[in-house]
Amino acid sequence: MATSFDNVQKKSDLVKDYVCSACESTDIEKSADYFCEKCMTFFCGNCIHQHDQLFKNHSKYGREETNKWPLSKKMEDLLLKCDVHHKKLKMFCENHSQLCCSDCLPRNHRECNYVAISEAPISGLFEKLSLDMQQLSINLRTILDQLKMFESTREAIIQSVEESCSEKLQEIRDMRKQLNATLDKLENATLKELDEIRSTLQASLKRDIENCSKLKDELHQLGGAIFSLSEKSKKEIEFIASMKCREKIQESETYLKETPVKGLSSIQLQSDIDIEKYLSNKCGLGRIVVMNPKQVLTVKRKSEYNVNTSSDTDLSCFITGICSLHNDHFIVVDNKTKRVQLFDQQFKVVKHCDVSDRPRDICQITSSEVAVTVGNGVQLISVDVKKGHVRTERMFRLPYCAVSIANHQEALYITSGTALYHYTLTGTLVKMLYSDTGAVDRVFMCAISPAGDRIYVTNTNQHKLITLAMDGTLISAFTDPELQEPWGVHVTPAGQVLVCGSKSQTVIQVNRRGRKKLATLVSKKDGLRFPTSICVNKNIDQITVGQNNNKIIVMELQ
Repeated sequence: MATSFDNVQKKSDLVKDYVCSACESTDIEKSADYFCEKCMTFFCGNCIHQHDQLFKNHSKYGREETNKWPLSKKMEDLLLKCDVHHKKLKMFCENHSQLCCSDCLPRNHRECNYVAISEAPISGLFEKLSLDMQQLSINLRTILDQLKMFESTREAIIQSVEESCSEKLQEIRDMRKQLNATLDKLENATLKELDEIRSTLQASLKRDIENCSKLKDELHQLGGAIFSLSEKSKKEIEFIASMKCREKIQESETYLKETPVKGLSSIQLQSDIDIEKYLSNKCGLGRIVVMNPKQVLTVKRKSEYNVNTSSDTDLSCFITGICSLHNDHFIVVDNKTKRVQLFDQQFKVVKHCDVSDRPRDICQITSSEVAVTVGNGVQLISVDVKKGHVRTERMFRLPYCAVSIANHQEALYITSGTALYHYTLTGTLVKMLYSDTGAVDRVFMCAISPAGDRIYVTNTNQHKLITLAMDGTLISAFTDPELQEPWGVHVTPAGQVLVCGSKSQTVIQVNRRGRKKLATLVSKKDGLRFPTSICVNKNIDQITVGQNNNKIIVMELQ
C-alpha cells in the first residue's frame, strides 16, 4: 500500500511519522532511519550500530526502502480512525460507500445497509468497489496539485488585497487632505469677509470720531474767542465772531442730524447649515467596493416601466442616456422629446426640464449636478432630489457634435462620432485621445472603468467595442455575433463591462480587457427592443436599460 503513494509524498515526509523505538523507551523522540524486519523495530542512525553488533544477520531497511516498512502508529491511527468522531472505523455503508464508526451509524446511516469490516472479507469489498490503488494515487496527486494551486492563488490574492487596501488607504487619506484643504479655503474666505467687515465698520466709526473731534475743537476755539471779547471790542469783531459761531453750531447740528448715532454693532455668523447637514448625512468618504470584473452577472427577474410623459401620444421615447443618482433616483435623457427627466425608484416622473437640442448622453458630475451632451455643446444641469428640482445651468460649446460624455475624477471624456476628447469641467480642451474618421459613429458612446485605467468606446459602424488606455492607446477591438450596432456601454462599480447591441437587441457582459464575451444578460426573447443606454444602480443590484421606445427595462441581479 505504501508503494502506491510514493509519488504523492516524498519518502522523507513519511519518515517523520516513524520514531526510533530504542530512543522512545528512554523518553527521547528521534526520527527512525532503519527498520529491522526480524525485530519489527525502528532504529535511528545511532542505535542501529548497537543493533548490528548483536544481530549481524538481521535484514534491515533504510529510508530509501520505506516501501518495506510497516505502517507507523500515527499513520495507522490516521487510517483506522473516524475523521469526525475519532473512533475506530468498524462498518462500511454500502448505500453511501462510506466508512463508519459506532457514532456515524445512528447519526447518518440508521436506515442504510452496512456491513462490519471485521466480518466481511476484505477481498470481497475490494472487488465490489473495484479499487485501483494506482489510479487512486494518480487522483490523489492530481487533487493535491489542484489544492496547491488553489492555495497559491489565494495567497496571491491575499497579497493583492493587502496592496489594494494600502493604495485605497492612501486614497482615503488624500481625499481627507483635499477635504481639509477645501474646508481651509472656505474658512479663509469667511475669515477674510469677517476682517473686511471689521475694517469697514472700524473705518466708518473712526471717521465719525475724527469729524466729531474736529467740530468740537473748532467750537472750543470760537467759544474761547467770544469769551475773551470785552466791552471795548469793536462791533465789527463781535459780529464776525457771532456769525462764525452760529455757522459752526449749524454745521455741527447738520452733521449730527445727517449722521445718526449708531448703536452697538453686533456681528453674527449665519452658518451654512447645508454643509454640515450634507456631511452629517454621509455614511463615509465613499463606498468600498470589492472589484471583481470577472464575476458574471446573472439576471434574477426583469420589469418594464413606461416612461413616456409627453402629451403627444404619437411621439415615442428614445432613451439614449441614463444616470443613477443617490436615493435610487434616475436621470433619463429622451432624445426625441428633448427632455431631461428625474424619476423615482418606481420610475414615476418627479421633474423634468427641456433642453435646446436633442440630448444624446448624460453623466454625473457631483451629487447635485449632471452633464448632458446637447447639440454642439455640454449642458450642465443642477438636480435636487429632495426638492425635486431639475434646472439648466451653464453650458459650454464645442466645435463639433457632442455625442457621449463620461466623467472621472473631474475630467470629462467626450466623443464626437469620429474622435474621443479629454476636457476639463470648465470646458477647456486638454487633448484628443483617439480618432477614427473612416465613417460616422466609429467613436460613439464611451465609459470609464472605476479604476480609471481603461476607456470603453462603441464603434457602431463596424459593430465593435473598442478598449483604450487612458492615453488613447488601443488595447483591443472586440466583435461578436450578439453585438450588432453596439450603442450604450457602462462599467459597474465592480468593473464589469456591459454593452448594448442595438441591432442584435442584446445586452452582453464583456471581460475587463474587452476581448471576450462572458455572458448575454438579456435579449430579444426576453422582451428587449433596440437597447440604446444602460446603467447600474449604485445602491442595489439592479441594471436599467433604455430603449428606442417608451419602455425602460429594469433587471434585478442575483
